[in-house]
Amino acid sequence: TIAAREGGGGDPASNFKLRLAIEQARAANMPKENIARAIERGLGKGGGAALETVTYEGYAPGKVALIIEAATDNRNRTTPEVRGVIERAGGTFASPGAVSWMFEDAGLITVEKSGKLLDDILEIAADVGAQDVEDAKDFVEIFTRPNEVEKVKNALVQKGLTVISTEIFKKPTTVQIVSDAETAKKVLGLIDKLEDLEAVQKVYANFEIADEIIAQIKS
Repeated sequence: TIAAREGGGGDPASNFKLRLAIEQARAANMPKENIARAIERGLGKGGGAALETVTYEGYAPGKVALIIEAATDNRNRTTPEVRGVIERAGGTFASPGAVSWMFEDAGLITVEKSGKLLDDILEIAADVGAQDVEDAKDFVEIFTRPNEVEKVKNALVQKGLTVISTEIFKKPTTVQIVSDAETAKKVLGLIDKLEDLEAVQKVYANFEIADEIIAQIKS
């Protein structure tokens, strides 16, 4: 994993990014030996070319901004793959900085409701320094500054909340509304194809789709 190198080494005790990556891998039921191999490769050990992080930017149909994070041992192979997927879907492959200003780094901690009232969770989140809270029906999303995510997570656990997942992500600062089903299908299809690429780790987009449009797509 790239987190091993960029976060400061292969010891999760001293590398917060690596701890997050390991937690996410375990949540996805990745075997321990696969996690160990990923760490070794991220450090350039264990054979094979070392991975590097590459960030791509672009637009999906409907002027939806995209940031694509990839981990690759061959940038010259991955770049045309990403470009091709975007352009074949009717989008635009953009230069660095073209859309990144529409996003900001943020921490996201997802917690179980565990029978607690939303007002109680809001109060706890405010007490431990969270920036924002969103109710997602079965769970609650708590947003933090990226450099405070671990501190807030630990404080939430101490307050009795059950943490489902923790991550640092690109949060949109501007939102593009997708108001028709055809465009929505194209945007969602493009994101699916990007996520299917082996090198792609994360795809961030700044769109919102109304519930009635989602219902049309599913019908």
